[in-house]
Amino acid sequence: MYDFALLLAQTVAVFLITAWLATGVYENLFLPRLNSVFTAQVLDMERLRNEYPDAYADVSYRRVSDPAMQRLLFRLIVAWEALAVVVLAIATCAMVLALFGAVGAETARGLGILGALLFTVTWGGFLVAGNWFCYWFCHFEGQNTHYQMTLWGMATMILLTAG
Repeated sequence: MYDFALLLAQTVAVFLITAWLATGVYENLFLPRLNSVFTAQVLDMERLRNEYPDAYADVSYRRVSDPAMQRLLFRLIVAWEALAVVVLAIATCAMVLALFGAVGAETARGLGILGALLFTVTWGGFLVAGNWFCYWFCHFEGQNTHYQMTLWGMATMILLTAG
């Protein structure tokens, strides 16, 4: 019973991060303005320039102000997120099949760890890139979300290593 309950908990954990990120990918594909505007603001350091001009003067060389480059970077982010969703969806399916004995539990967990790693790298990457663009000055909500998602992905990976 313990092994089944653990695998069930792991499956639900992987499904939840899959569903969360799939929603984000959907929005980024079909409602890109919801996120692309903020991505462009971070890349251009728009809020930093307006709210902290002295700090902006020190780091303004880092900004990406070209709209074509901003769109390209946004598309690369969405492509990365879509890749993570595909791996997570495969992992979720494998884990459901493992609950019924159709796939080995270790194989399913391995796929889950890979998917959770891609999820975690997404948000950790935003933290690193955001730090470069000093988004902690003016995009507190975004930074907090990225921290929370990084921790959620790490917790999922830790859960997947149990048992």
